[in-house]
Amino acid sequence: MPKFMFRCAKVAARTFARGAAGFRAAGAAAVVVLSLTLAACGGDASGNGDNDKPVVLTTFTVLADVARNVAGDKLTVESITKAGAEIHGYEPTPGDIRKASKADLILDNGLNLEAWFAQFVEGLDVPHAVVSDGVEVMSISEDSYQGKPNPHAWMSPVNVQIYVDNMVKAFAELDPENAEAFRANGDAYKAELQAVQDEMKASLAGVPENQRALVTCEGAFSYLARDAGLREVYIWAVNAEQQATPQQITRAIEYVKANQVPAVFCESTVSDAPMQQVVGATGTRFGGTLYVDSLSEADGPVPTYLDLIRYDADLITKALAGASASGGTTSASAGAKP
Repeated sequence: MPKFMFRCAKVAARTFARGAAGFRAAGAAAVVVLSLTLAACGGDASGNGDNDKPVVLTTFTVLADVARNVAGDKLTVESITKAGAEIHGYEPTPGDIRKASKADLILDNGLNLEAWFAQFVEGLDVPHAVVSDGVEVMSISEDSYQGKPNPHAWMSPVNVQIYVDNMVKAFAELDPENAEAFRANGDAYKAELQAVQDEMKASLAGVPENQRALVTCEGAFSYLARDAGLREVYIWAVNAEQQATPQQITRAIEYVKANQVPAVFCESTVSDAPMQQVVGATGTRFGGTLYVDSLSEADGPVPTYLDLIRYDADLITKALAGASASGGTTSASAGAKP
């Protein structure tokens, strides 16, 4: 019996046992869950039954790109979420469940980023690895999330080198025959990551000291700001359903005025309307749209993680130094989700 079929059989058996035990309470729901699980057992995670490579599923596009660099042509790597998706409050679909049940390994960021993840994998007989393990975690310092880990550790290429090491280990356990290839791919990619890190620091070093404030919608840049020697200021700490209270906007306005911040930014997966209120109240410039939680489509500005870091560093540097920001705009709709 093929490996994925054997695994699906185990998942189906476990799901049926749980459903049977609570059938009187859950009723037809148990049958629905079992049906989804059984339906998942045909073909691989991409629906291609001829693909005999192990399948690795990541929670979002940034991790998928990093994982592909480590996996090379030895594994099939896919992302649960699509380009442009907001990862924090993502709601998995039945199709996601089916895809996950057919994967050989699931990678998640951890650090409370994927609040939906624990329930998503419950009952699935699929191993998973937390790629942020070993990162020096920064804590959120404000709002209701104070004291909790800032999950955006991948915004430091130094941290992503740790992600790579964790992926190399997980891939080698999944596919021991190609362990050496994963290590070689990982070493080569870590060299690229370090080069991008050095480029970013050199670029942002040109920003005058009195202009080194990074004001964004979400507090997603703590690691990047630490690496680049920037002061981080944000409207809200973590993307959530309730965003941009009047108090949060007022606080950002007061900071921008007091420090004469030359430009402010927002992220691609949220509306920049709150930041435009800051722009209107202070006369500062909207420096542009930054990328954090998601890559763009292949023909967009940040199709890879390395592109993302280079793009953000370039945009921040030009805007804070007063140059015409590449991709910058004063439009409230540019690069933002409605």
